[in-house]
Amino acid sequence: QVQLVESGGGLVQAGGSLRLSCAASGFTFSSYRMGWFRQAPGKEREFVVAAITWSGDSTYYADSVKGRFTISRDNAKNTVYLQMSRLKPEDTAVYYCARYRNYGSYLTDRSYDYWGQGTQVTVSS
Repeated sequence: QVQLVESGGGLVQAGGSLRLSCAASGFTFSSYRMGWFRQAPGKEREFVVAAITWSGDSTYYADSVKGRFTISRDNAKNTVYLQMSRLKPEDTAVYYCARYRNYGSYLTDRSYDYWGQGTQVTVSS
């Protein structure tokens, strides 16, 4: 029943910006923390930003994206966003949104119980 659908990925030039969206359904969105992860070809999935509450507090960013990416959410729309700016080729990956299971570290994917299908972000140089 729980479903997360990412969108907004695509091709972008280095230094550009992109906003990803994650539409949630099947649960009380405002009751759960949400986060974003990414996975590049041949690499393991890594933490990007996580643990945003309904009010937008308790956010944690990976050092690689801190200052460039911003997570936000709109509870009325059941949507979480990832605003990405000053993009680098190293940011190229499939990006996933996920629902925090409400226990465990915010920084590991094992603490998230539902995942979207992912959206591809490709940053050209």
